[in-house]
Amino acid sequence: MDINICDITLRDGEQAAGVNFYPNEKLRIAEKFALLGIPIIEAGFAAASPADFKAISLISKEIGGNGKDSPIICSMSRAKAHDIEVAAEALQYASIGRIQVVMSTSDIHLKHKFNIGRDEAKKIIHKMVSYAATFGYEVEFAAEDATRTDIDFLIEVFKIAVEAGATTVEIPDTVGYSSPNEYGKIVSSVCNALPNNIVISTHCHNDLGLAVANTLAGICAGARQAEVTVNGIGERAGNASLEEVVMNLSTRKDLYGFETNIETQYLLSTSWLVSDLSGISIQKNKAIVGDNAFLHESGIHQHGMLKNQKTYQIIDPKSVGWTGDQMFIGKHSGAHALLSKLSSMGIELTDEEFVVFYAKFKEFASVNKNIGENDLLKMVDANN
Repeated sequence: MDINICDITLRDGEQAAGVNFYPNEKLRIAEKFALLGIPIIEAGFAAASPADFKAISLISKEIGGNGKDSPIICSMSRAKAHDIEVAAEALQYASIGRIQVVMSTSDIHLKHKFNIGRDEAKKIIHKMVSYAATFGYEVEFAAEDATRTDIDFLIEVFKIAVEAGATTVEIPDTVGYSSPNEYGKIVSSVCNALPNNIVISTHCHNDLGLAVANTLAGICAGARQAEVTVNGIGERAGNASLEEVVMNLSTRKDLYGFETNIETQYLLSTSWLVSDLSGISIQKNKAIVGDNAFLHESGIHQHGMLKNQKTYQIIDPKSVGWTGDQMFIGKHSGAHALLSKLSSMGIELTDEEFVVFYAKFKEFASVNKNIGENDLLKMVDANN
């Protein structure tokens, strides 16, 4: 069974503090999404600015305008007629367009953001989803702050949205409040209450570090769409990470049993592009795309890797775009890794020479943080 990946980097990802993707930059990122085979691209919030409108129009035409095999191009819209109209206009070149109508449903949002009650919220949702459906695009309804919404009311508003024309309903953990067990139960309750032809989508934020875990819990509970961002960028602590969600599903097919059909070899280059254009660096120990994600320094690990990479590596680095040496030579490196490194440099030492060299290497490594090939060459020369 397939899980549809909806990438929201160009909208929610851009809401990360200090990030501003220009329209041509959004197109460059969307071109990477096309290579990845991402089926749904949320290209922006058309009513937010002229630049957003331009970017959505550009992506709709260049990426989404190539017939039924094009990705779905989506624009976010508040539950306001003007937003919906602008979104519809921006999507006019897309072969398959989608308007995502967003409305808060939690009592805290209804009271403090809108100063309205539940009954008024239901009327707005029905009216605005119905209006969005008149433009002939797909309609997705997102219940903002869903995980802090009374579950019975959440199901009620989803039923209203479906009746009004929504074919996808989204369960945002807007403030990263939920836990995997709780989020899974919410998704399961919604799935059980709605017709089977309605797609349930996850949308998880990372305020408590659980965005990916909650997304996977939602998928296990019946969600068939996952909203993610490259490198997990987004509001505050960010969103569920595209590369982490995709590689979890790919690596543990035995556990999850789902396909994303993503061309994973483009994950790393996409990550680098988004990092460059957003100005947000990738932490070295980040899963999948961090510089250290596939590096091994421990002598025990390096010895195992030299015999069989599966001893300490559950993902083939090449499958996500990495190339090159995965051995990091440092003070924790053992003799086997060091011999392998010297051999790759064309250096062969006798057993006696290596014993002397290894002792000097350990002494040098204990007081130096970074050890390059030049350092190794100098030690070899000093040994002769």
